[in-house]
Amino acid sequence: MSQLKPNVSLAEVNEVLHRFWGKKAQDIVAAEGGNMSSVYFFAVDGKRYVIRFSSLEDAFDREQQIAALLTSQEIPYPKIWGIGKAGDFTYCVSERAEGIVFADLQPERKAALLPEIIHVITKMNQIELGETTGFGPMIGRYNGEFASWEQFVTSFYGEDQRGTFWENWHELFHSTCLERDVFEEIYTRMIACSAYNESHRHFVHNDCHPWNIISDGYRITGIIDAGFLYGDFMIDIASFEDAVPGEDVAEAFRVYYEESGKPIVHFEERLLGARYFKGLDALRFYAKMGWNDAYEQLRDRLLLLPKGAI
Repeated sequence: MSQLKPNVSLAEVNEVLHRFWGKKAQDIVAAEGGNMSSVYFFAVDGKRYVIRFSSLEDAFDREQQIAALLTSQEIPYPKIWGIGKAGDFTYCVSERAEGIVFADLQPERKAALLPEIIHVITKMNQIELGETTGFGPMIGRYNGEFASWEQFVTSFYGEDQRGTFWENWHELFHSTCLERDVFEEIYTRMIACSAYNESHRHFVHNDCHPWNIISDGYRITGIIDAGFLYGDFMIDIASFEDAVPGEDVAEAFRVYYEESGKPIVHFEERLLGARYFKGLDALRFYAKMGWNDAYEQLRDRLLLLPKGAI
């Protein structure tokens, strides 16, 4: 398996930061987590920042556009100070949101913050998109790459992924725990449900799990690392729905929208399509990473879901 997360030494981090800022950075420390990037915290002139390194050439191509779009509409997304290339790696320097990842909060704090996180995610999903068009990832000046959600989905899970993270991904059927019959079954279910997701176009973070949400324990201070798409916001709800123990998070979102006078039409059907979309992507990612236990647990959960419209 190829190296996904780059191994960047502290000396290399120092060198990149000195070149970027034109001065020496302080308090450089490696951050835990990060499946795709090596992350370091640091300070310059008493202010705290983050630098992420990736082995993928296009890893941060849209970061500045996305950050500008979100912060202009008061979404707590960290400001991007710059992106660049250092040797074989690309890097991104951004502000550091104060606090810890939502996943590491105590259960009672997670429950207490649920109303605010629902508000923040909803506000993010409902930002004004102006005259932009298209679905899927952003290309050009804020437009989506594909004319329809179905076109994006079939492309995203197509075999030909040259030049992307998923290049030659069908080899996973032979070299990892990824099971072709399981993948095709879940793909078929996702396509059957996607008609309900098709007509809904919003800003979708697309990686809105509790490790990408920052809190100081009392408020949400940042949403980070957007894997941005234009599509159905139910994808972000499906990504976050297991984040608060003992709470039906998806139902809490449904009630919030209803009480706001904007009930979610075809809620169950769209949630099911979103679960399949995110679940299928996670299955092949777990297989590629060699996380067999996580793969098996998710596979079994997905296969227990309804096969089509509820």
